[in-house]
Amino acid sequence: MKIEAENPNNTNNLVDFQKQIADAVRAGKSLLGTEGVLTPLIKQAIEAALAGEMEAHLASDESPDNRRNGRTKKTVSSESGTFELETPRDRSGTFEPKIVKKRQTVITDELDSKILALYSLGVGYQDISKQMQDMYGYEVSAATISSVTDKLIPTITEWRNRSLERVYTVVFLDAMFFKVREGGKVVNKALYNIMGINQEGIKEILGFYVAESEGANFWLGVLNDLRARGVEDILIACIDGLKGFPDAIQAIFPKTEVQLCVVHQIRNSIKYIASKEQKNFMADLKEVYQASTKDLAELNLQKLDEKWGARYPMVTKSWFNHWENLSAYFKYSPGVRKLIYTTNPIEGFHRQVRKYTKTKGAFTSENALFKLVYCACQRIKEKWTMPLQNWGMTVCQLDIYFPERLELGLK
Repeated sequence: MKIEAENPNNTNNLVDFQKQIADAVRAGKSLLGTEGVLTPLIKQAIEAALAGEMEAHLASDESPDNRRNGRTKKTVSSESGTFELETPRDRSGTFEPKIVKKRQTVITDELDSKILALYSLGVGYQDISKQMQDMYGYEVSAATISSVTDKLIPTITEWRNRSLERVYTVVFLDAMFFKVREGGKVVNKALYNIMGINQEGIKEILGFYVAESEGANFWLGVLNDLRARGVEDILIACIDGLKGFPDAIQAIFPKTEVQLCVVHQIRNSIKYIASKEQKNFMADLKEVYQASTKDLAELNLQKLDEKWGARYPMVTKSWFNHWENLSAYFKYSPGVRKLIYTTNPIEGFHRQVRKYTKTKGAFTSENALFKLVYCACQRIKEKWTMPLQNWGMTVCQLDIYFPERLELGLK
């Protein structure tokens, strides 16, 4: 159906136009899209605006010989559909249209927004292209999608360098591993995410970092970055045995307590226990990490070593070697212990990120990895609007354990 609305100010034409729209809807025709009944009207309106721009240009042109010189055609895409647009030309070639510029083939940012919205949900390039074709009749290539999503890079850079709060009560650090194409081959990349709990009990991703080589130098760089962005104090840092981290944090935040993830330590231990003895070993190990006090935990650790140390010396030795950082949580109340004895909060975040990245076998570049992880962060944080459960009680206890370091607004 062709919509005729050359003079929409004419009442009769407007009534006819409205009837055509109603008839099209009753017939089940789409309003938008390549075959949409409104698409011809959009085309006519834009071409009329371009004609008006040409008239204004010729009226202001001081060249007496300049005049209209036909039209050029190009295919443009909009949210209403794809169509062929005729743009007027002038003889001198000085006409520069404003509404649809030369070489512009997309006439609304909505298409870019749709592409970014689909991309942020983890939709693959092929599926994005298909959806754009189905919705708008707009064929979009992988290169175009990449170009659109590259607009995120300045935003990501700004986000990764944004100012942070002065104090964080707890900070969790853990890594995710992704495959990234680099130098013609696929390599594994460790992406370290840092989650902070602020004084209001709200979770926040402070940043993510790719480690070329894990160690004290890497962590010094990360912690110096947090310091430069405004972080002056961290009460407790919960980590998964990250190499070089305790030394680095002592250099930058000497008052921060380091708590190694007990759950990771348990997992690492059980790997070396014979399967037929794992049940009995775990029963004895629970007496260590579930003890009511640190003294009782140390007593039970000695018993564990006496019973199992001869058969599994590497396992019990690991507990003794890391005991100072594994046992930090014992001095706190059950509520605080539950929060800090494991890195489960950030592991939960990682599980959510995987929902967005699971379609990617290997990222084409490090920037491609950053773009999708950033989009996932923005989606996930929309749910982080409320404090952690029982946060009021927890933060009051932390204020007792760490006097004069929090700013609760009650002093």
